[in-house]
Amino acid sequence: MSRLLPLLSWLAFPIYVWQGLAVRRRTERLTPPEGPMLHTLAGRGEPVRLLVLGDSSAASVGIDDSEKGLAARLAHALNRDTGRPVAWRAAGFNSATSGQLRDHVVPNLAPEPWTHIVLSVGTNDTKNFHSVLRFKKEFGGLLYAVKAKWPLARIVWSPVIDMTLVPALPALLGRILEIRANAINRVGTELCLERGAVPAAPLPVVDPSAGFSRDGFHASVAGYQAWADHLLPLIALTEAEVAASAAVAQRDGERDRGQRQ
Repeated sequence: MSRLLPLLSWLAFPIYVWQGLAVRRRTERLTPPEGPMLHTLAGRGEPVRLLVLGDSSAASVGIDDSEKGLAARLAHALNRDTGRPVAWRAAGFNSATSGQLRDHVVPNLAPEPWTHIVLSVGTNDTKNFHSVLRFKKEFGGLLYAVKAKWPLARIVWSPVIDMTLVPALPALLGRILEIRANAINRVGTELCLERGAVPAAPLPVVDPSAGFSRDGFHASVAGYQAWADHLLPLIALTEAEVAASAAVAQRDGERDRGQRQ
């Protein structure tokens, strides 16, 4: 029955359009925060290289300082726990879907030797009412593209949160979108396991009044910190990853020396 619910949700499409347009009209359109979108934290040993790629949440929309966003909070936690230098980048784009990231973002990112990649994507596919088949094709292609470009990186996907708890959404619209989100999370998890990525559990929303920014849709400072804490165990370094990072650094160093000779 759960697999039929996304099909049945199309019967509620007129309600989705009506309430969705009303939400769009009254919701403040926020821009990315001030502060760096790439930075390096000092440490000892081989560096951790973290890329947070995805939608507006990857860019930490909803807060005023990028240093308090998802990428920076994860980077500081990794730096604290390992003592290693951490280079991080937040590559987030307002309203980005899986297909747009696959087609327009990943091909244009420089092939920096990222060791860890967090994907924040799926929410816009959900709220745009993309079909499950479309998401499967586009998100699956995104995983292939990321894996092909960074074969040694640990790739972690953060699924869609419970849409019924998003303050900006009316109750009925939230329930409709939660049906879509459940389907997208199920398919996304299957694709991650098939294609070498690590699916996280959806971020628990303990206190919506504290976890969301003033637009009622994006995370607040507390929300991004909770999100980083939630994902951190999945991107903690293993000995194999430390060795892989060292191999990448050695390869790049040999390449640079060869170019100078």
